[in-house]
Order: sequence, then C-alpha cells, then structure tokens
Amino acid sequence: MSTDTDTKVVATKRENFGKGYARRLRASGQIPAVIYGHGTDPLHVALPGHQMALLIRRANAVLELELDGTQQLTLVKDVQKDPVHQIIEHIDLLVVKKGEKIEVDVPITVVGEPYPGTIANLDAVSILLEVEATHIPQSIEIDVEGLEEGAHITAADLKLPKGAALVADPETLIVAVSVPSSTLAAADEIEAADEAVAEDQSEASE
Repeated sequence: MSTDTDTKVVATKRENFGKGYARRLRASGQIPAVIYGHGTDPLHVALPGHQMALLIRRANAVLELELDGTQQLTLVKDVQKDPVHQIIEHIDLLVVKKGEKIEVDVPITVVGEPYPGTIANLDAVSILLEVEATHIPQSIEIDVEGLEEGAHITAADLKLPKGAALVADPETLIVAVSVPSSTLAAADEIEAADEAVAEDQSEASE
C-alpha cells in the first residue's frame, strides 16, 4: 500500500499524562498515542478517535501524520484496547521513512475450496515479512482450490508481492488440508453399522 489522502491524520501534542487525563481525552473523542523510532525521543500525542478507529481496521496502517505543521510517516505498531468494551485506549506509532525496509506481520487469507469432504486448516494467521514501509501488502493470499487430504502449504510456498522478502522460517506450516474428525467419526459409525448388518444377515442364513 502507499499513503494517500485517507491516511492523513492531524495529531496534537500532549502535555498531560496519567489515567485520569487519558480517560478525559477519550471522552472528548481523541486517543492517546506515542510516536517513537529512528533515534528520536518518544513523543506523546492525541489522535482523532473516529478516524483512527476506521484506519486501524487495516493491518499495518501507515499514517501521514501532521504535527505542528510538519509531516511524518508512521506505522501503527500496536493498538491497546479495553478487553471488555473494545474501546481503543492507546496507540503506538513507529516512525518510518519512504523506501525504508521494515519487518511486519502480514495477515494471511485463504481463498478457494479444497477437495470435497476436506477442510483447509489455517495454522498461521500471519507471516513475518520484510517490505518497504510505504508498500505493505494488505494480506498474503493462499489458494487451496481442489487441494486433497494431506496437502501442506509452508511459508516457502507463499507467493510474495514484488519487493517483499520472507523473514519467517521457510518451513513454517501455514495451511494443512485434512478430513474433519466429525466426518471420520461418521464414516466409522457407518462402517460399524454395515458390519453389524452383515453379521446379522450371516447369522440368519446359517
């Protein structure tokens, strides 16, 4: 992805800290955040809450931050939420530069349907890649169409976008295709029933 107008965010410096101030900040529709990286001192800011709630739906969002009239690219590195109400409590932003290579966990999505009667089990929901900060893929797609029981897809099998490099172990299991245990159990029950019927028929004929 590259930065565009919908990733431009206006931030304001925070001079006050503490849980009470943070609560008042969130009540006013803002989210406390900290900017760090590239040897700079951590900078505490407030971000527009509604806009950030939309932007962080996308994994590894890169923001074009405007602060005191200056522009700064930042990567959403961590989002802390209230475990009960899922309210965003704090955001960590990492300073990045255009053309810079960074390591990020990119989500994995599965498309297609495996062979009838089987399921594709996603063993890893994301994969660690090295990519350009302003060209982070939204996800890595895996096509399981027609794959049969026993098929495995590892990190080494992934088709990565141009400019991306695998950081994770190439042998990391991503997807395994198998027959659901419920299907196997049902098949065993049918087989047992068939055997019982066959035995009854054999005894009846004797």
